[in-house]
Amino acid sequence: NGYIHAKTIPGAAPELIRQLGLLADRLSVNIELPSEASLQKLAPHKKKADILTPMAQIKSGVENNKNELALYKKAPRFATAGQATQMIIGATPETDLKIIKLSEGLYKKYNLKRVYYSAYIPIGTNPKLPVKEPPMLREHRIYQADWLLRYYGFCADELLDESNPNFSNIIDPKSDWALRHKEIFPLEINRAPYELLLRVPGLGVKSARKIVMARR
Repeated sequence: NGYIHAKTIPGAAPELIRQLGLLADRLSVNIELPSEASLQKLAPHKKKADILTPMAQIKSGVENNKNELALYKKAPRFATAGQATQMIIGATPETDLKIIKLSEGLYKKYNLKRVYYSAYIPIGTNPKLPVKEPPMLREHRIYQADWLLRYYGFCADELLDESNPNFSNIIDPKSDWALRHKEIFPLEINRAPYELLLRVPGLGVKSARKIVMARR
């Protein structure tokens, strides 16, 4: 009755990934870094295609398994909790915009359930690696933005753009967006659609649902 989250290795044989998916609830293939250029620089033994190919296999396996379970409830279950990935931030020069656009693309193309972000921690003295680790606040801001992408209906291009490619150190991404769109506020909560209620700073998914239910 437990939960198994298994990580696969890029380049693993498809039949092994299939077997692993029948044993685990969730599978992960770590994308590691936000761009192929960064992979070539810091992890040249890893190729982008070797990472994305098993992601596509897992997505296909999950979708096919849903059809199988719809026809036969006792069919073997394949990674029923979906798949996730993880990337290191701060070890390479990609902006926050680049990172969240990558995550947005992965969510859409591979139906990922979650992208995990790990702030780079300096280890060793390789000259290719930065000496300083990024502030933990940056990891926190990216997680906040990721939440907005997954649950609040935001797009990456709404949160950042080329003229403003990184999140604020002072306010969270949702509040920052609201301050740049003052024409929308204040909202009349008795009439505002659910999608707009989600964009009010301080209102979460549960709060917005309660408002909609209460005004019925």
